[in-house]
Amino acid sequence: MGGATLLSDLGTEIVIPICALIGIAFAVLQWLLVSKVKLSTASKNGITDPLVEEEDGVADHSVVRKCADIQAAISEGATSFLVTEYQYVGIFMIAFAILIFLFLGSVEGFSTESQPCTYDKTKLCKPALATAIFSTISFLLGAITSVVSGFLGMKIATYANARTTLEARKGVGKAFIVAFRSGAVMGFLLAANGLLVLYIAINLFKLYYGDDWQGLFESITGYGLGGSSMALFGRVGGGIYTKAADVGADLVGKVEQNIPEDDPRNPAVIADNVGDNVGDIAGMGSDLFGSYAESSCAALVVASISSFGINHDLTAILYPLLISSIGILVCLLTTLFATDFFEVKVVKEIEPALKKQLIISTILMTVGIAIVSWIGLPSSFTIYNFGEQKVVKSWQLFLCVAVGLWAGLIIGFVTEYYTSNAYSPVQDVADSCRTGAATNVIFGLALGYKSVIIPIFAITISIFVSFSFAAMYGIAVAALGMLSTIATGLAIDAYGPISDNAGGIAEMAGMSHSIRERTDALDAAGNTTAAIGKGFAIGSAALVSLALFGAFVSRAGISTVEVLTPKVFIGLIVGAMLPYWFSAMTMKSVGSAALKMVEEVRRQFNTIPGIMEGTTKPDYATCVKISTDASLKEMIPPGALVMLTPLIVGIFFGIETLSGVLAGALVSGVQIAISASNTGGAWDNAKKYIEAGASEHARTLGPKGSDAHKAAVIGDTVGDPLKDTSGPSLNILIKLMAVESLVFAPFFAVHGGLLFKIF
Repeated sequence: MGGATLLSDLGTEIVIPICALIGIAFAVLQWLLVSKVKLSTASKNGITDPLVEEEDGVADHSVVRKCADIQAAISEGATSFLVTEYQYVGIFMIAFAILIFLFLGSVEGFSTESQPCTYDKTKLCKPALATAIFSTISFLLGAITSVVSGFLGMKIATYANARTTLEARKGVGKAFIVAFRSGAVMGFLLAANGLLVLYIAINLFKLYYGDDWQGLFESITGYGLGGSSMALFGRVGGGIYTKAADVGADLVGKVEQNIPEDDPRNPAVIADNVGDNVGDIAGMGSDLFGSYAESSCAALVVASISSFGINHDLTAILYPLLISSIGILVCLLTTLFATDFFEVKVVKEIEPALKKQLIISTILMTVGIAIVSWIGLPSSFTIYNFGEQKVVKSWQLFLCVAVGLWAGLIIGFVTEYYTSNAYSPVQDVADSCRTGAATNVIFGLALGYKSVIIPIFAITISIFVSFSFAAMYGIAVAALGMLSTIATGLAIDAYGPISDNAGGIAEMAGMSHSIRERTDALDAAGNTTAAIGKGFAIGSAALVSLALFGAFVSRAGISTVEVLTPKVFIGLIVGAMLPYWFSAMTMKSVGSAALKMVEEVRRQFNTIPGIMEGTTKPDYATCVKISTDASLKEMIPPGALVMLTPLIVGIFFGIETLSGVLAGALVSGVQIAISASNTGGAWDNAKKYIEAGASEHARTLGPKGSDAHKAAVIGDTVGDPLKDTSGPSLNILIKLMAVESLVFAPFFAVHGGLLFKIF
């Protein structure tokens, strides 16, 4: 074949960890820059900052102290919730780890003898027991990394929110930089940690596996399973928490009592702000980490049975990790464009600055991928394609990654077009509020369904191109391409909840109207970037789960999946139903938790005297407790549905039916996920469009409190569970079922299909 790679194996072993460490160092640097904003009132050399005095006209100390208190309350609430959640999830993690060990170990009856290899019967490979042990270890590693990623993100976000509020007094540009830098801390920590832990795990496992690379990379698949199973609970639990609080606060506060959002008189206000951090930040972090881990695992599994693995070409097999390493460097450069090269000075520049981040990172990354493909791949090689080896050239693999990368950008921009209030779709939704909530809901649903069209074509084109060039490996690297700029994607994504919190803190600390306007502008841009982030997560989930599906089919030893056999077809239909079942569970959970929250908030307004006058503080703690209890109780059934389905189907109905279920869930899940998150995002921004009153059209729809505005609030409230609970959790459902099937494939291949064996 096409000779050696330009980059030596030693070079690869140095480049990958160094890039990861650079990413961690950059995150620490950004964090130090954010921490320069002080939350204590002692100012430089005892003289208060004159700039602040003039603008606020109030003694500054009380405001800073209030901000610090509110930030402490939010941080404490978020930490205690996550710690409790991780205790629940920890129990599950240990139970599932035991299950992996038992199921995979039993494939060859726990024997410790070397076995003939799956793909080459002439050679001996390590026993299935080894795969069981190492899969279990990598599962735990993935789970712990996922949890740590989410937790660190939440810590940084709660650290930065009040600092963003205080910087907003100096102008919108300063506040933007604090919020953006803190987002970058999370993005880089996550990308670098994910890469570093995976790299170290591969090297440690190699000490045992030696030349048996198939066994090595099959046991690494546990890493993706661990990452995603934690993400599922983080996303569902966090999503239920945040939306119960949000819906409760909105319905009673805005619609019944006519007080503004984030008003300190609202008992649910702390719970609402805590929710932004546990749902959007910790959940999103774990989610994207899961996608990243899984696409790497899918690529590595297919590569290990291709010429890379057969010839033991280390640089070429670690190509997925090299892409991520270059990704970290590219994102580092891109981040400097937002924080150092160009400064945001006025409100209009916020959204373009965030959009430029996506464009710059994509263009630079295209160059980065070209370089990696040139030095990290042989000029031609073979890729395993359902039983035979397919010859692939290095430029074709470059195109696979690039098509994924650009498809991600397209999905991002389409999402933005449908959810940003700068464009006609959201303005039409806002306009439909004139005639009440019903028309608003109709228009919003239609917008969500319509927004599915272009992303699906982007995904289908990238699947077709990458599959034609490099079979399943092509799809896996296309997913990696989409996720290669994950550090930037997460930075603009985490920026949203941070600015949302900053606005809440400004309102609660009683800051002046001008500051609240600035934080609102930051927040509206953040809403759109959050929608873009969700678009990325869903698009990459579709590609990742298809790649995992391919790896599963290879590992289970099926060469074709016949749609027209009854075994497969029943699987398809049931699989397509699962996202609906799952959405029903999560929506209902949010609804019932919100109901409890509404009752509690009403009770406080009615029974505690002096809340509306602002003379007594509402009881925030009870509301926080309602959200916490509800989300911990309600995250178990949807989680169980996703985790148990592949096991039940695989054991009782066998591999063919399971492949049908995976395909069905993928096909229907992507559609619901995109439409749900875009509908919710559009309703939210239609409400913000009316509130901001920036254009003539928006002013005719009313100030806050007009009928049109109330209709918009109802739409926003309906959309909340769609965009923050069901939609984002669905992409985890698709990926998780696929990666779980991949990990358990050997067991299903040997012992699965009990029902069909009986008959």
